[in-house]
Amino acid sequence: MADTSPTPPAQEIIETTESRFRQDVLEESLRKLVIVNIWSETQAACKEVKSHLERLIDAAQGKVRLAHLNIASGRSIVDQLGITSAPAVIAFQRGRPVDGFVGALPFDQIKGFLERLLGPIEDNADLLNAAQEMVTQGDIAGAHALLAELTSKEPLDPKAFAILARLYVEAQQIESAKALLERLPESLHKDADVASVLAAIANAERAADLGQTNELQRKIQQDPNNFQAYFDLALALNAENKRDEAAQALLEIIRRDRNWQDDGARKQLVQFFEAWGPMDSAAVQARRKLSGLLFS
Repeated sequence: MADTSPTPPAQEIIETTESRFRQDVLEESLRKLVIVNIWSETQAACKEVKSHLERLIDAAQGKVRLAHLNIASGRSIVDQLGITSAPAVIAFQRGRPVDGFVGALPFDQIKGFLERLLGPIEDNADLLNAAQEMVTQGDIAGAHALLAELTSKEPLDPKAFAILARLYVEAQQIESAKALLERLPESLHKDADVASVLAAIANAERAADLGQTNELQRKIQQDPNNFQAYFDLALALNAENKRDEAAQALLEIIRRDRNWQDDGARKQLVQFFEAWGPMDSAAVQARRKLSGLLFS
């Protein structure tokens, strides 16, 4: 019986050779745009161009093929194209070269080159920037919808997962945030953005078991040496997004008893830094104060 299964789609990113150039490039360009990236193992700039091209070809979602050709092993093809150095990028349509450039152009210029041939290309970075702008402007529903779409696509983008999970955390939907991040393989949990949200989730879960901040502050007034109350207050304040106050509560423990609970206050403060991110203003100020306490 004849095989009636569908023919698998052609790969969008391939390595081609002189012997396969006609099939991989010329014949394929009769159906869609083919970009030939002429590269050299000895040129560092080639790696940068290759990375930019592959990111853009992924974003083009099947509209274009990228064929890498080693300048050393594809010498006859390279000579025919009049190329003398790498990196060089040539666009083929209908079996002919139609455009190209030589040298290591920056990402935006390479994107512009492809968009002249294909039309607008939106890659994940553009969409993530759009989602973050929506969050800044208060359009949480719009950001949520865009991020939900991004997290449903392959390959998985850890930054999209991290931004959406943080929206869940800020809405106190901790279980939704955890369920979302469980879809990521363990290897992506080491991504800086994902690790930051995981730390925020851990802090939120611990804070949920604590009393209200007013009650904890009364405990401290009654017993200024109640370091556990300071510690719990820091977690509760952080859950309310009062980062400066949360850091100050932990710094007070460190100032008065560095060794309390096996250096527990400093360890928790470091976890706050991880959850808040390195550029957060509260983290920057608290890190400076911590250094002053530790090294004074």
